[in-house]
Amino acid sequence: MAFAKSVWRLLRGIKDALVLIFMLLFFMALYAVLTSRPSPAQVREGALLLELNGYVVEERAVIDPIDALISGEAPVGEYDVQDLVHAIDSAVDDDRIGAVVLDLSGFLGAGQAHLQDIGAALDRVRAAEKPVLAYAVGYADDGMMLAAHASEVWLDPLGGAIIAGPGGERLYYAGLLEQLNINARVYRVGTYKSAVEPYLESAMSEPARENYTALYGALWEEWQANVKKARPDTDIATVTSDPAGWIESASGDLATAALEAGLVDKLGSYVEFGDRVAEIVGEDSYGSYPGSYAYTELEPWLADNVPDTSGSAIGVVTIAGEIVDGDAGPGLAGGDRIAALIDDALDTDLAGLIVRVDSPGGSVLASELIREAIERHSEAGIPVAVSMANVAASGGYWVATPADRIFAEPESITGSIGIFAVIPTFEDLAAEYGVNSDGVRTTPLSGQPDLIGGFTPEVDAILQSSIADGYSDFLERVSASRNLTTEQVDRIAQGRVWDGGTARQIGLVDQYGGLDAAAEWVAAKAGVAEDGWHLTYLGESDATYDTVLRSLITPDAARVPSQDVFALMSNRQSRTIARLQDDARRLLTTRGMQAYCLECPAPVQRSAKASEASLLERFFKLLD
Repeated sequence: MAFAKSVWRLLRGIKDALVLIFMLLFFMALYAVLTSRPSPAQVREGALLLELNGYVVEERAVIDPIDALISGEAPVGEYDVQDLVHAIDSAVDDDRIGAVVLDLSGFLGAGQAHLQDIGAALDRVRAAEKPVLAYAVGYADDGMMLAAHASEVWLDPLGGAIIAGPGGERLYYAGLLEQLNINARVYRVGTYKSAVEPYLESAMSEPARENYTALYGALWEEWQANVKKARPDTDIATVTSDPAGWIESASGDLATAALEAGLVDKLGSYVEFGDRVAEIVGEDSYGSYPGSYAYTELEPWLADNVPDTSGSAIGVVTIAGEIVDGDAGPGLAGGDRIAALIDDALDTDLAGLIVRVDSPGGSVLASELIREAIERHSEAGIPVAVSMANVAASGGYWVATPADRIFAEPESITGSIGIFAVIPTFEDLAAEYGVNSDGVRTTPLSGQPDLIGGFTPEVDAILQSSIADGYSDFLERVSASRNLTTEQVDRIAQGRVWDGGTARQIGLVDQYGGLDAAAEWVAAKAGVAEDGWHLTYLGESDATYDTVLRSLITPDAARVPSQDVFALMSNRQSRTIARLQDDARRLLTTRGMQAYCLECPAPVQRSAKASEASLLERFFKLLD
C-alpha cells in the first residue's frame, strides 16, 4: 500500500509539473501577442518591408527547443528564398504596396543563385513602375548584388562597401597532424577530389588550383555581369583592382568612396532613409517616431498572399544542406526522411515531381536511398525534373541522376563526381607514449580495423577497392542519366567542380532556369495546361512548437546588429573558424563513404551541435 501511495504522489508531481510548464508557455505566448505592435498581422497600404536579418536559404532549419534552452541563444534568422520571391511578385500588381524596401543592415548572406532569383523578382517590381529602396550600414558582395536591383541604394554615412569576390584561402593540417603523430588514412578516387587534401597536404595541389581558378573565375564573371546590368555606371574595375587606392582617393571615407564609385546612390541615416520612403508611401499611422513610414512586414504579407492551389499538383521535394543518414532535417537532408516523403507522394495524384537541390552532398548511402525513391517516381511514368540552386555537387548530383531533365543557373555549382573516406589512426601517437599493440591473428582481418595499432595492408586495400567501386557506381549512374559512356563521364568527373554554365556545355545540365522553368517543363511533359497547375512542397508543415519558438525567440533575441565594413570582414573570420570546426568534426567523426564537395560553399552557416563541439574540444586537447 505504501508503494502504491508513493507511485501516486510521483504521478501527481509529474502532472503538476506539466501543468506548470504549459501555463508558462501559454502566458509567454500571450505576453508576446499583447506587447507586439498593434495589429501585427494586418496588411496596410504602404511599403513591403523585407528586413533580411540573417541568411537566405533554400529550406529553413527547424528550431530544436532543447538546443535553444541549453545554449541560451536564439538561432540566427533564416529566410526561405521561395517565400521572398513569392512575396515580391505578389507586390507587383497589388495596389496596397507602393514600394519595396530592403533593410540589409543585418543581412548575413545568400548563395549567388538565390540572389539572382530575388534580384529578378525586384526587377519585375521596378518594371511595374514601383520603386525599390535598399539601406545598409555596410555592403559586402552578397548585399551589393541584391541592392544593385534597387532603384535607390542608401548607405549610412558611417558605413561603407567592400567587394572581395569569390575565393580565398583555406586551412591545411598535414603539418599539425604530423606533429601530433595522427595518421589520416585517406581513400579516394578523382584527380580533382580535393576534399581530403587538407589532411594530406600543407598547400593546395595544382589540379585543385586549376579547378578552382576556373570555377571562381566563372562565378566572379557572373557576379560582375549581374551587378553591371542592374547598375551600368558602377565602377567595379576600380573598386576591385585597386581597393586601397580607391579608398585613399576619398580620403579614407568609405561611404564617400562607395558613392563616387556608383555602388550606392545616397548617403543618409536610417531616419533620413525612412523619411524618403515616407515621401513615397506615406507616414506610419501607428507611430510618429523619426523616420517612420507605412509598411507591411514579410510574415503578414505572406499570410495574406497564399499561393493558388487550383489545378494539378506538381510536387517539390527539397534536398537542402548536407546529405546525412537518418531522419535529420529540415535544414539537413536526412536520407530516410526525404526518401519517405518521396515514397509517400506516390500515393498522391501528382502530375510531376521537382527535386530542388541545394546541397554539397554527403553520405553515399543516404544519397542512394534518395536516388532510388526518385527513380520509383520516374518508373511510375511521372515526369521528374531537378532544379539546382546554389550547390548541387557530389551527392547533390548523385540524387539528380534519375531526372528526365536537369535545370541549373549559370551560378550553380555542380559536378564533383568522386568518392572519398577519411579515417584517423593513432599508432604513431600511441607509440610516442609507450603504447604498443600485439596479439595473435587468425586472418589478416582479425582485430581490424584497429585505430590504435593501425590498419593492415589488406584493410587498406579493401577500403580503397570499396571507394573505387563506389566511384564506378557513380560513373554508371551518370552515364545512364546523361547518355554518355562511362569513359566520357570519367573525363569530366574525377571530383572536378563545375559552374552551371560550363556544366551545361559538357552535358551535366540540360537547361538554364530556376524552379519556375523546371515547373513549366514538368507541366508541359505531363500534358497540363499552362495555367492549370500549382506547386506543393512535400513535407511542408512546420511543427506548432517551431512556429511558436520562432515568434517568441527569433525577432528580438536573434536580431543581428547593423554591420559596418569591419563587422562584415569579421564575419568572414567567423566562417573560417566554423570551417576549422567542420574539418575537425569530419576527421574525428566515424562516417561511411562520402560523396561530398568539401570545397563547395555551404548553403548556410549553421551552429554546430554540442556533440560536434565536444569533438572539436577533443581535437585541440591533443595540442596540450
